[in-house]
Amino acid sequence: MDFNMKKLASDAGIFFTRAVQFTEEKFGQAEKTELDAHFENLLARADSTKNWTERILRQTEVLLQPNPSARVEEFLYEKLDRKVPSRVTNGELLAQYMAEAASELGPDTPYGKTLIKVSEAEKRLGAAERDFIHTASLSFLTPLRNFLEGDWKTISKERRLLQNRRLDLDACKARLKKAKAAEAKATLWNDEVDKAEQELRVAQTEFDRQAEVTRLLLEGISSTHVNHLRCLHEFVKSQTTYYAQCYRHMLDLQKQLGRFPGTFVGTTEPASPPLSSTSPTTTAATMPVVPTGTGLAPSEEAALCLEEVAPPASGTRKARVLYDYEAADSSELALLADELITVYSLPGMDPDWLIGERGNKKGKVPVTYLELLS
Repeated sequence: MDFNMKKLASDAGIFFTRAVQFTEEKFGQAEKTELDAHFENLLARADSTKNWTERILRQTEVLLQPNPSARVEEFLYEKLDRKVPSRVTNGELLAQYMAEAASELGPDTPYGKTLIKVSEAEKRLGAAERDFIHTASLSFLTPLRNFLEGDWKTISKERRLLQNRRLDLDACKARLKKAKAAEAKATLWNDEVDKAEQELRVAQTEFDRQAEVTRLLLEGISSTHVNHLRCLHEFVKSQTTYYAQCYRHMLDLQKQLGRFPGTFVGTTEPASPPLSSTSPTTTAATMPVVPTGTGLAPSEEAALCLEEVAPPASGTRKARVLYDYEAADSSELALLADELITVYSLPGMDPDWLIGERGNKKGKVPVTYLELLS
């Protein structure tokens, strides 16, 4: 009991001394040991990393789960170390409503058939979204949280210890200064000055040791950046995969809807508004759009026999395929991403289409799926 009381008294005395030193520094009444410029830069870099990691983490969470109530629920489950219950995505819920509507309104009607097709596509979109959220959470959010809840807490703890060691060091410097001033006035014995000098040496040693520990941790922020860079690449990869899946699902759906003759009976309007086409100089970063029509006008297409088509003497070009393309009929050429084909145009062709050749195979290909090479 006596030992514990003495320890509490000692701790209280140290805390009081630090508080006095801190207050006097704030009022300019005491000197403060300054860290070198390199150390200050490390501190600023660490603080910036922590702040931006928090912002990126929060906004990515909003991107993956826009519903704030759902985010709070997931946070609570995570803190309780319990598995987050599976949640239906918005796409899957929409698919369910469409399927139920088709069943009630008539699955054999044009509207009901279309509802069923769209609901199937929305269900696939919802499943793709679920996979993206899961992958992004593991590969990106989890490492960011681990840094904030692990490495950063360790850095913060060591920085607080360094601050305390610095306050102790400066308090010892102040005591030694006062002891020497009193000795000059012959009001203190030499042993008081010796004691203050000994305390200063101990405080300086502890400060130097803690500064080295903290410096090593701060320099480790560079490794954190490398790790976060790798995670960022994984996040981009998962997001690219997700959007590519969404594009393929919607392209398939649009092709299916285009094969419903009479869906819009009684109207002369086209089945869907024509999509804007892109120029032949479309880059690899541009997502393709579904071609707005067939490669040739009806009369020209009827007269076209691909086996008899010969490439022009000049005007053929090489093209790299940007995306897989499934041929809609025998007049089109199926494409595989990254393959090289020869393309050329014929008089009267729709500018959204070209004739493509690969070996002894030939057919129409959409321009927006190609990167034309010089």
